[in-house]
Amino acid sequence: MSYLLTATCAVPAAGAILTAALPAGTSERRRRTTKAVAVGVSVLTLALSAVVAARFDSGGARYQLTESYSWIRSFGISFSLGVDGIGAVLVLLTAVLVPLVMLASWHDADPTPIPEGSEGGTFESRRRTQGFFALILAVEAMVIVSFLATDVFLFYVFFEAMLIPMYFLIGGFGDRAGGAESARQRSYAAVKFLLYNLLGGLVMLAAVIGLYVIAQQQGQGTFDLQTLTSAIADGKLVINPNAERALFLGFFFAFAVKAPLWPLHTWLPNAMGESTAGTAVLITAVVDKVGTFAMLRFCLGLFPDASKFFAPAILVLAVVGIIYGALLAVGQKDIKRLVAYASISHFGFIIMGIFAMTSQGQSGATLYMVNHGISTALLMLVAGFLISRRGSRLIADFGGVQKVAPVLAGTFLVGGLATLSLPGLAPFVSEFLVLVGTFTRYPVLGVIATFGIVLAALYVLVLYQRTMTGPVKESVHGMPDLRVRELLVATPLIALTIALGVYPKPLTDLVNPAVADTLVQVHRTDPAPAHPAADSSIPTGGASK
Repeated sequence: MSYLLTATCAVPAAGAILTAALPAGTSERRRRTTKAVAVGVSVLTLALSAVVAARFDSGGARYQLTESYSWIRSFGISFSLGVDGIGAVLVLLTAVLVPLVMLASWHDADPTPIPEGSEGGTFESRRRTQGFFALILAVEAMVIVSFLATDVFLFYVFFEAMLIPMYFLIGGFGDRAGGAESARQRSYAAVKFLLYNLLGGLVMLAAVIGLYVIAQQQGQGTFDLQTLTSAIADGKLVINPNAERALFLGFFFAFAVKAPLWPLHTWLPNAMGESTAGTAVLITAVVDKVGTFAMLRFCLGLFPDASKFFAPAILVLAVVGIIYGALLAVGQKDIKRLVAYASISHFGFIIMGIFAMTSQGQSGATLYMVNHGISTALLMLVAGFLISRRGSRLIADFGGVQKVAPVLAGTFLVGGLATLSLPGLAPFVSEFLVLVGTFTRYPVLGVIATFGIVLAALYVLVLYQRTMTGPVKESVHGMPDLRVRELLVATPLIALTIALGVYPKPLTDLVNPAVADTLVQVHRTDPAPAHPAADSSIPTGGASK
């Protein structure tokens, strides 16, 4: 048995404990040591994730490098891990983004002077550097376990557990601007995030228990995903259609909140708006991907007939989310909230690709998860650099930045162009596949969703125009350009955006076998073309004369 997957999960978990246990203090040397340890752990996790992806054989079994350790034997619960192509690319995405988030957030947890008249000393003691970086590593460990778990109960535990460190990152280490009012907004955003996701998790827990009871009644009392999906496919586990639909909705509700899907999205703009830029990236580029990933792995795998039954309704919600998110992004005055609403629109594309149930749609949806993570991380982190220089998130407070900080403006433009899916950049490939895959089965919805691309061009280009072009505002005079640390964050993201836009084959080779297996589980094939590629009257043995 290989222990590679366990090591990939255990390293960031152990790193979180180690980082939290480092000596506390306000000295620069201690803070620098803490940051170096955390970044070192995240780089080691990246190396292990790269080994996992390299060792995955796209021509082999769906789940590879499997490990299983008995946990609660009486209920058939085990600590079971396995990686398929979809999980491999998402683990790699997580491992790539976390060290970059740490570098971008280098000073986000540094102590700040307490305003005059306050009691308690010179520094804001709540913002412990050790706690901040330990929480990031804890999130990374829990997300990786979620992508690798092949036990339904194990997945549920970590699906819920990741809410705890995220709650503290939002509420305890959020945006510093705004004083006491900002602190209240952070608290509100953190509580809203927690309550929404806890509600989804409780509904899912009821469905998890219901699934186990039904399986146990038919001699399949286990939470092992592969055993359950095989039993369903072979007819050994038969779930009443009404019960299957109820169980599907229990799982889907939790994943739709996490994703988030309209109309369960309202926690996201608050959470991203009140978070630091790095935490906002963790939310939308890492944690939220667990929701869309789980739709593919659990909803479609465990409840194939219910998935097909609810697919048209879910597709309508996804298309509404695409247009709704884009329209609200156009009207935003706050940079972070604009990116949040843009992400709601993008998640609509991902969910649409999943439930179109075509090979192009699901391959595109999986690529979209990766490419959206990269492009949103680039745009949000560079926006964070911009906001930290000005001390404001309002678009109206900027203007003419490209004249005083051209490199910052250039990287911001690349992030914006990737967000609007410019051809040649990574998101274009995934968005194109999603639209093609949807159009072949649901042409009307595919056409309507295309308007989301037009709106994306509008909100991105208007954002760039208002912040970067025009006369230089007095408030941005003397604004420094990107520093070396900030360039180390932006450069890999730009390189990945271009490389995967030009040559996405390494990712498609990994994900396509898992997509094909998922379509087999739901008994779906790609629609036959309406018009044959060639005239059948022409003999196939040679050219006509």
